[in-house]
Amino acid sequence: MILFATNNQHKLREVKEILPALQWSFLGDFPQLAGMDPEETGETFEANAKIKAVEFGNASGVLTMADDSGLEVFALDGQPGVRSARWIPGSDEDRYLHLLQQLEGQQDRSAQFVSVLCLYDPRTKTEHFFRGEVQGKIIDEPRGSGGFGYDAVFVPDGDELTYAQLADEGRKHDYNHRRKSLDAFHDWWRQQSN
Repeated sequence: MILFATNNQHKLREVKEILPALQWSFLGDFPQLAGMDPEETGETFEANAKIKAVEFGNASGVLTMADDSGLEVFALDGQPGVRSARWIPGSDEDRYLHLLQQLEGQQDRSAQFVSVLCLYDPRTKTEHFFRGEVQGKIIDEPRGSGGFGYDAVFVPDGDELTYAQLADEGRKHDYNHRRKSLDAFHDWWRQQSN
């Protein structure tokens, strides 16, 4: 059993869809974790994933996985990056509209979504990291109603649709950065079991 430690319902849904066969547990399964919300003070996705995995893992006493993910826009020196969900106050829509404002007149619209998973064992105090990246570009105006975060303005390389439109069609996992990090974890996990 692995605790997937997040309060983000969108991430929970993706994890259940991507790796349904694994025995996951969630924060709601552990009353002692109610109200916990570790502060993400790291400067990298790895550091923030570790902060969450270690805090929830030590409090629960079980093998724990946490994700830190975000959008890096190259013309903005990697912003919003690790602060993607808290770049500016407000809703997801406020954030992606702010992003579009920042990119007005920019020729370089290249970007990547990054997901880093930290698997932490509170018994051995060890951690393992798994990273997934998807390159793409930021378009001029939002399209699609599925997904979350910056999905409505990000088109992955190899497709014409935004993440949001791909989610509407049930195809987001074909390109999903979280899928890539979970696949890397799953490959490692199966090797440990052999």
